[in-house]
Amino acid sequence: MTGMAGTAGRVAKAMRAGHQASAGDLLELVRSGRATTRGALQQATGLSRATVGQRLDRLFRAGWLREGAGGPVDSPQGGRPSITLEFDDEHAVVLAADLDTRHGRAAVVSLSGEIQAEHHGSLRIEDGPDAVLGELGRWFAELLEKAGQRADAVCGIGLAVPGPVDTETGKVVQPPIMPGWDGYDIRGRLGRAFAEHAGVEGAGGAEGAEGAGLTGSAGITRGGTRIPVLVDNDANLMAYGEQRTGYPDCSAFALVKVSTGIGAGMVVGGSVYRGVDGGAGDIGHIRVGADALCRCGSYGCLAAVASGGAVARRLAESGVPATSGSDVRDLLTAGHPEAMALAREAGRQVGDVLATVVTLLNPGVLMIAGDLAGTPFLTGVRELLYQRALPRSTAHLDVVTSRLGERAGLVGAGALVVEYLYAPERVEERLAALGV
Repeated sequence: MTGMAGTAGRVAKAMRAGHQASAGDLLELVRSGRATTRGALQQATGLSRATVGQRLDRLFRAGWLREGAGGPVDSPQGGRPSITLEFDDEHAVVLAADLDTRHGRAAVVSLSGEIQAEHHGSLRIEDGPDAVLGELGRWFAELLEKAGQRADAVCGIGLAVPGPVDTETGKVVQPPIMPGWDGYDIRGRLGRAFAEHAGVEGAGGAEGAEGAGLTGSAGITRGGTRIPVLVDNDANLMAYGEQRTGYPDCSAFALVKVSTGIGAGMVVGGSVYRGVDGGAGDIGHIRVGADALCRCGSYGCLAAVASGGAVARRLAESGVPATSGSDVRDLLTAGHPEAMALAREAGRQVGDVLATVVTLLNPGVLMIAGDLAGTPFLTGVRELLYQRALPRSTAHLDVVTSRLGERAGLVGAGALVVEYLYAPERVEERLAALGV
């Protein structure tokens, strides 16, 4: 499984420090594909056969591991093939949602990242968090029925939002395009909404964040444990989903989403890079010297002149009906000449800023996503990017468009929940809570 390049390093470090590998460490080795037999786990961890057996027994009793087909015979003398071990990705599901300014998308996602049921529809972020999250709770309940899953199969909820997220609290902080959401308890409200619509008992208030601050209680208790709700910026989760599924070997990956606003997500060393308080990647508010007023209240932001919203305003001024990035996308799909010209110009403006980003980050992949991510915009980006950036910074750079499309945020949100829940330290906590 992708996103686990550091598995062996963490286990080896624990061994050098004199710590025995835990059941969580064994599960991570199996999930990553680096050790999928009992013998391979003994080799990787230095644990005895009996200790490996005891650790695995806990994982089997929790329903998180299963036996697969026989693997290759390791010994040159022959013998019976080793039984392989597999992560059982059918024992639970994740609920994931991705909010844009005027639309929402939600899904039931398997632990391996497959979308089992999906819904998208009108959901206006400006209607406020109470109404929007309440509607998401209803969508989730209906999607579970559509997927043939019970509410008690849900192990976590992931949500992508179009604003900066404080990773200590899971709340958005001064979001320019999310009026009424600043500091709102998203995790608690979404958890309660799901519990109410799905008929889950034990709905209550949200608890404090744990670990890296990515999660708190959804207010739902299942099997003696709380179901976490994780909230992150949409560009971050799009980048995470795209990197894991399409570019797992890329150690520095950047995604720029250009829709109603502009934001960037970065995956470095297999993990989302968020900065010290979740503000990394907010390139839409880099000043570019223009006098246009941005929705954040400042003048001259990149988003004020090169976002889908900015292009829509310019089209509207010339008599073309457009009010948002999605309207611009529809015009681009139809080949509207003025929309295509403005999109290319916007791409050049974004490419000018990305020349600095590429020089600083030195990514292997730069992905353009969102409503404007078509040929005209991408052409404009490449024109200025390769003109302004140092040749060394772009020598090994691939500039591409999204592979997952509108599902990228859902896939990333689901993956974030899975990686949180099955991290070694959390596996130990959850096994203890299950009494195994």
